Amino acid sequence: MKIVYFTHSLLSCWNHGNAHFLRGVLRELIARGHDVTACEPADGWSLSQLLADHGEAGLIPFRRAYPELGSLSFADAGQWQPSVAAADLVIVHEWNDPELVAAVGRMRRDGGRFLLLFHDTHHRAVSDPDAIRAFDLQDYDGVLAFGEALSEVYRRWGWGSRVWTWHEAADRRLFHPPVHEQPREGLVWIGNWGDGERTAELEEYLFRPAQAAGLSLDIHGVRYPAEALQMLERLGVRYHGWAANARAPAIFAQHLATVHVPRRHYARQLPGIPTIRMFEALACGIPLASAPWDDCEGLFRGGEDYLIARNGREMAAHLRALAADPDLRASLARCGLETIKARHSCVHRVDELLAVIAGLRGAALEEERMSA
Repeated sequence: MKIVYFTHSLLSCWNHGNAHFLRGVLRELIARGHDVTACEPADGWSLSQLLADHGEAGLIPFRRAYPELGSLSFADAGQWQPSVAAADLVIVHEWNDPELVAAVGRMRRDGGRFLLLFHDTHHRAVSDPDAIRAFDLQDYDGVLAFGEALSEVYRRWGWGSRVWTWHEAADRRLFHPPVHEQPREGLVWIGNWGDGERTAELEEYLFRPAQAAGLSLDIHGVRYPAEALQMLERLGVRYHGWAANARAPAIFAQHLATVHVPRRHYARQLPGIPTIRMFEALACGIPLASAPWDDCEGLFRGGEDYLIARNGREMAAHLRALAADPDLRASLARCGLETIKARHSCVHRVDELLAVIAGLRGAALEEERMSA
């Protein structure tokens, strides 16, 4: 198949957590012989921020880790229309301009032979529904939503059987345990500060428990305001700024454990959707302790793949246990990796995507047969 994917950015992972999953899926599609084109706006926010902070050097980790991937950078529709016209499948991510989303839809309506899907990997459908409703999706064949709770939102909006739950997953070509173990120490957390969506949760489930357990804490991420940096300094946390997503496995390999702290919208309004960091950590074989979230879809084996803390006191106890018990760390690492291998790799998600496409094609053929 000729596949076109419209993303906010393939090149940049600066405050762009979906980059890992997108890169892994596109790489797997290419490995299976599909002709893949990623399209991204030339002035995309994530790429602009990365280049402003780190210049062209900020792109080196991506290019080294994903030599088979590249993107079509566009400033106007004329640059992407030929690729779409020749495509068999087009997927448009929700972090794109509404005008672009509508323009691709019009091409489908005006005789385009490609299947067209909308891909939603954010909480705006519940936190800012007007922003999602602003998209003109009338000419789309369906929606890929990264959690069943989000799929239910689209079903309520009238999409019915034309929405599919398509969770994120780990690219196991890159995210795996280290080939050679090295000394590990302390905790690590890779994540962005965001817009105050988990400030209190980070203090309760990460900063204070690490301090109470007597463990050093290293943090990598962006958009930390001055007051957050002051708090980290006060608590003795080592803040490292942006880290290329491709470096995450090497960063995990230096530490004893990590912590999962979901954003508030996922913990409360969209249960069953973990952050991409959870897939990354388990794939890399680093023990994980999690703040509360409702794994209502049974993605993981709570208590076996990772430890569950109901409050900050329990998190501190978990961290003390992880620091003191190498057998516990080994068991969590082994079980978490088993679950990723069995259910949550980009290989699994490509299988799921191709099953969706086969179903849509089968339904179209049946419709043609019935109308003949």
